[in-house]
Amino acid sequence: MPPLAPTIRLPHGADMPRLGLGTWPMDDAEAERAVAQAIELGYRSVDTAYAYGNERGVGRGLHASGVAREELFVTSKLNADWHGVDKVGEAYDMSLEKLGLDYLDLFLIHWPNPWLDRYVDAYRGLVRLLEDGRVRAIGVSNFTPAHLDRILAATDVAPDVDQIELDPTRTRAAARAYHAEHGIVTESYSPLGQGSDLLRQPAIVGLAEARGRTPAQVVLRWHLQLGLVTIPKSTRPERMRENLDVFDFELTDDEMGALSALDRGEVDVADPESFGH
Repeated sequence: MPPLAPTIRLPHGADMPRLGLGTWPMDDAEAERAVAQAIELGYRSVDTAYAYGNERGVGRGLHASGVAREELFVTSKLNADWHGVDKVGEAYDMSLEKLGLDYLDLFLIHWPNPWLDRYVDAYRGLVRLLEDGRVRAIGVSNFTPAHLDRILAATDVAPDVDQIELDPTRTRAAARAYHAEHGIVTESYSPLGQGSDLLRQPAIVGLAEARGRTPAQVVLRWHLQLGLVTIPKSTRPERMRENLDVFDFELTDDEMGALSALDRGEVDVADPESFGH
């Protein structure tokens, strides 16, 4: 079994594994199997969301693993139906019930849904959960610097994490710079390229062959060396094992630059001003 992923200390004190298991778009049955298998292989962080419809399966997988709760880091997310100061607590309780847990390590607002103009109130609800000691860390997903400016101005409490779509073709440099300035950890979802041919890019394939690694391992190493937390999704044990086995080599500055040079801007990134749930 590969060694456990190293952790990063989040601003509010929780230690989050640098690499975890993403569970979208698994159903309950797939999630139950994948989560239990991943934890057996050495994963300690699992990411889910109300919108994924698989929290019950994720919870069953967590319990089937037999690993103590305090050794696991579990993230879920609330959607637009619970964008309100008091409603966030309702969403939190619902996720706990589905997962069969007493607490979450990290709870996120899934999308800002700015046309509703309620994400600031939702964030106030997260801050209340944090202050009440009900959750160890709070954050957002798919928030831009402009959205983050609003919640910081309203609450003066920076999120622990902003989870955004990010890979070598979508390097999100401006968002990462904003996060670094404000002490927010950047977590990359779809790190291996959602619905793309990223892992067949000649620059990545060539580097992987030269290193005796797989294209996925090279890309995940790129994420880690940028200082990111990342959550690749897989339902296949051999791929899960491969994805976790990325902590015993380093890319050179030139190799990192070659991967970052694949950036195509944000043309393929879902626009949180018009998309969400």
